[in-house]
Amino acid sequence: MLDIRFICDNPELVKENIKKKFKDSKLPLVDEIISLYDEKCKTNSRANELRANRNKISKQIGALMGQGKREEAEEMKRLVSEQAEELKALEAREDELAAKVLDIQMKIPNIVDDSVPVGKDDSENVEVQQFGEKTVPNFEIPYHTDIMQHFAGIDKEAAGRVAGEGFYYLMGDIARLHSAVLSYARDFMIDKGFTYCIPPFMIRSNVVTGVMSFEEMDAMMYKIEGEDLYLIGTSEHSMIGKFIDTITEEAKLPLTLTSYSPCFRKEKGAHGIEERGIYRIHQFEKQEMIVICKPEESMDWFNKMWSYSVELFRSLDVPVRTLECCTGDLADLKVKSFDIEAWSPKQQKYFEVCSCSNLGDAQARRLGIRVRGEDGKKYLAHTLNNTVVAPPRMLIALLENNLSFDGETYTLKIPKALQPYMGGKTEIKSVQ
Repeated sequence: MLDIRFICDNPELVKENIKKKFKDSKLPLVDEIISLYDEKCKTNSRANELRANRNKISKQIGALMGQGKREEAEEMKRLVSEQAEELKALEAREDELAAKVLDIQMKIPNIVDDSVPVGKDDSENVEVQQFGEKTVPNFEIPYHTDIMQHFAGIDKEAAGRVAGEGFYYLMGDIARLHSAVLSYARDFMIDKGFTYCIPPFMIRSNVVTGVMSFEEMDAMMYKIEGEDLYLIGTSEHSMIGKFIDTITEEAKLPLTLTSYSPCFRKEKGAHGIEERGIYRIHQFEKQEMIVICKPEESMDWFNKMWSYSVELFRSLDVPVRTLECCTGDLADLKVKSFDIEAWSPKQQKYFEVCSCSNLGDAQARRLGIRVRGEDGKKYLAHTLNNTVVAPPRMLIALLENNLSFDGETYTLKIPKALQPYMGGKTEIKSVQ
């Protein structure tokens, strides 16, 4: 969310940024919010004038009454009464205008970083770098749910009877591998100096609107009927919300946290091969990384965070690449974002497994996350987030890139980093 004064002082820059994001329908919002804010300022000025005048007249009434000048005092009372009606109307208008200004503020996109490539949608995202040699198997790799079934590791049919589409049971060694990935990711981030955290899995509406746009909320979040609570779509939501309306001493920055949580998502409109199986599901588990830092350090942290994901995936023998999201693929609050994509030997292409984002001060402005500098002055922090691992997709990448077949038996090699979390197992063989 942009500062209203920034919008008023830089209307053409804000409009150009909207054009870069190919959201021309939002262009009229700039002139509208400037007009509303101007009216709000004038309304506030007149209301303050009446408030000051009321206090002044009240003192005069007391003095006149003390002097026995009752008629003059009554005239003053009549004037106060008239102005009280005007003030009441002005205060109602103040509230109305403030709400309208805030509503538009939350719809105007954040200013993207100058380094972000201009493009309409994800088809125009730009590959930055590849890491690891892409696997080209000498056998036909089964679809990922079929791989799991070879290891007696998944039951979607039973999950469908229990909860419907978009759910699954993980079983046996595959379930254990899923947990091993999460445990390894947790320890990996702790070793990077991040503090481990398990957050609330539900958040209030003011936190929801503080961390994402209305469009994202509608597409993702499940609402708890009859309560002001939403199921989180990622632990970033409750982790950033942890700092709502707080002031952190600058000396304590950066705050680096890694959080585990289940995640719940509507996943509207999912279709195609990447939407079958467990690519897009309504419930999954995830390890996240969160950083709250000084503005001048946020880009350095952005680069550290996406590099951690690359390092983790490479430690599990999964080839990956980084992809810079273009302007049209950035959510409204984001300043810059990289997707980390894993190689799929089955599809012979990359697919998204992590998303690293710098949101500048947008979330901090919405949630009131401030920092007190050494000089005592307060300023807004910058917030960043990145997926460490989301095991459904990590599991797909792990299975496809570590699978072998001798004509009869499928063997899944357990990467060395995961072996301590698998009771020392070095491989898993398919069930005959």
